[in-house]
Amino acid sequence: MAKEVFRKVKLQIEAGKATPAPPVGTAVGPLGINIQDFCQKYNEATRDKMGNVIPVELTVYTDKSFDFILKTPPTAKLIKQYAHINKASSKGANEIVATLTKDDVRAIAEIKLPDLNAYDVDAAMNIVEGTARNMGIAVKGVNDAELAEQAKEAQEEEAEAAKREAELQAMEESATSTNVEAEVITEKADTEEEAE
Repeated sequence: MAKEVFRKVKLQIEAGKATPAPPVGTAVGPLGINIQDFCQKYNEATRDKMGNVIPVELTVYTDKSFDFILKTPPTAKLIKQYAHINKASSKGANEIVATLTKDDVRAIAEIKLPDLNAYDVDAAMNIVEGTARNMGIAVKGVNDAELAEQAKEAQEEEAEAAKREAELQAMEESATSTNVEAEVITEKADTEEEAE
């Protein structure tokens, strides 16, 4: 008879470095399983992948036993690793921070294929290229020229927006510094004139 599933939890833990301390302990502790046992088994299973973040899908059963399935590293982490950068673009495709080759994209796609919604490496490569594009990373020979043009246009738009902002600021400052005295006409004065 199959065990009854109590709960499933997805975690992203650095390979070989799971400890009962937070964040692992806080996520796994309330499930009632032996945290130290889980950490040891995870660390043994991921020891050869040190340096990567390896997502894990933990299934806890009602008898407090557990199983887990290791997933492939997150696509964004792999892209940053292959591009040799620590941080993606904060402006998305409007700022290019690195460039990958088609071979790099293929290697990432082959690693990610089991976890992607794709039937073959070419479809997986399209997904990886899209993720890279959103991170501000161009793919040489695929979208590098297009992204360079988009980044140039975005810079021009930013410069134009900054210029307009400066002009608006100058107009506001000149408007507040000019004191204009105006005659105030009240409603009472109007009614007095009508009475005469």
